[in-house]
Amino acid sequence: MNVHVPNTGPRAVARVADDWWRGAVIYQIYPRSFQDSSGNGVGDLAGITRRLAYVAELGVDAIWISPFFKSPMKDFGYDVSDYKDVDPLFGTLQDFDGLIAEAHRLGIRVIIDQVLSHTSEEHPWFKESRASHDNARADWYVWADAKPDGTPPNNWLSIFGGPAWQWDTRRCQYYFHNFLVEQPDLNFHTDAVQAALVDACRFWLERGVDGFRLDTVNFFVHSQGLEDNPPAKAEDRNAPEAPAVNPYNWQDHIHDKSQPENLEFLKRLRALLDEYPAKTTVGEIGDGSRSLRTMAAYTSGGDKLHMCYTFDFLSTVFTADHFRERIAAFEAIAGDAWPCWAFSNHDVVRHVSRWASATGLDHGRLARLAAGVLLSLRGSVSLYQGEELGLTEAELRFEDLADPYGIRFWPEYKGRDGCRTPMTWESNAPNGGFSPAKPWLPVPPEHNTFAVNREAADPHSTLAHYKRMLAFRRGHPALRTGAIRFLDSPRDVLAFVREADGEAIACLFNFSSEAVSVALPASLKVNALDGHGFTGRLDGGSVSLAGGDAFFGAIS
Repeated sequence: MNVHVPNTGPRAVARVADDWWRGAVIYQIYPRSFQDSSGNGVGDLAGITRRLAYVAELGVDAIWISPFFKSPMKDFGYDVSDYKDVDPLFGTLQDFDGLIAEAHRLGIRVIIDQVLSHTSEEHPWFKESRASHDNARADWYVWADAKPDGTPPNNWLSIFGGPAWQWDTRRCQYYFHNFLVEQPDLNFHTDAVQAALVDACRFWLERGVDGFRLDTVNFFVHSQGLEDNPPAKAEDRNAPEAPAVNPYNWQDHIHDKSQPENLEFLKRLRALLDEYPAKTTVGEIGDGSRSLRTMAAYTSGGDKLHMCYTFDFLSTVFTADHFRERIAAFEAIAGDAWPCWAFSNHDVVRHVSRWASATGLDHGRLARLAAGVLLSLRGSVSLYQGEELGLTEAELRFEDLADPYGIRFWPEYKGRDGCRTPMTWESNAPNGGFSPAKPWLPVPPEHNTFAVNREAADPHSTLAHYKRMLAFRRGHPALRTGAIRFLDSPRDVLAFVREADGEAIACLFNFSSEAVSVALPASLKVNALDGHGFTGRLDGGSVSLAGGDAFFGAIS
């Protein structure tokens, strides 16, 4: 499928600008851990603004900022108590306006997280809803009576463990929460709820944001029948949405998420974004074995989301076969749907640690190989802060944990704090240059070896490699927006061709630690490309790859 839009005149220029997100690279910033400007040990909006020049030098197209809205911080901003204001911990609305202005000056688009499926229990909407059965917002959340024996209405489970229902003594009913008990789910079957959320999104569009990352986008709507979920198949219990110690994956979640009505709300949200030029959406899909199909449904037709990502490459599996199978499975149903692939984010173990045992590759080769693969896939790309440095997962003591998820399931599951520790900017500065005060999470001493000042001075560093690969991707339309077709290759080699507007590039990646030679099809005439930092070479009709190496060649 060739989705590149040719630039053939003034109207086409506008279309290309509107489609800037197609093939874009988005850099995720977790504000608590990026840069502290106030000296309180917590990153903030002014800190992000201070470091935007670094982001621009990377060569990415946009940033995605995790939540900075007013919140009691039970889930670190994913429990919103005011959709239209900045939490004082992160600054002010004026700080955000300054961030937007500086990002746009540097040519960086700004995408912000929107947590629409649930709010904080401290949101005024929920305070009013729980006050009585007949107030103006009584049906803004999902309330249900107990069973005759006093137990919850059904068997639905929370991703954070235990039942997804919490008894409320004010209404003497249960309310539904997919996540923490302090995060009650909104009732999308109430039109006023949808209207209020669309209005909240309009508020930020008017302030100049370029789009939204939509948290848990397939969780918005539940089945009004409140039917029990059936058991999951044994092979689906290892879905990456929840750790193995959490029984959440023991259910087939056919009633508590991914309902047909979800698509109608996404169309309503898309209609809002279409009022503003060149805006975009990227949704987070967690739907077990159905995730790829849900991603295709949510991003097809041009009337819902622009792009989505799933957990398919956020798992512990790192093999050429896995990538080939998952990509092929999506392409078989994609049509005009558009993916946004990611290997790391603020919810999962960093991929250089997650995949370390899957190969015999050393840290540097694994980090470089992962960058090459990710930046060559068909779709857009999300990079997580520190990924470009090769940051490893931090090993924290129990007493240092902040994540309620990790605290609950310790020690079998250590939570999400290990991927959320602060960025290291200066190797010899206190706390890696993140803050002069004690950080909200400790900075592992070993992360100072990955500090920006050290890697920026080393042409062979992971940071230098990411910059090369990002520039290489930008220079080749086939890598940004082209179609993809696979080539026959040995089991440990992922090989495909990217094609767009007369340009075709063969991409080969060796997932093993052993050298391998790959015979190219006799019909394929290839000339080696440079500028990407890999050392795979063309030997007649074959490509020679060292362990963890890659090759890119122009097809004539």
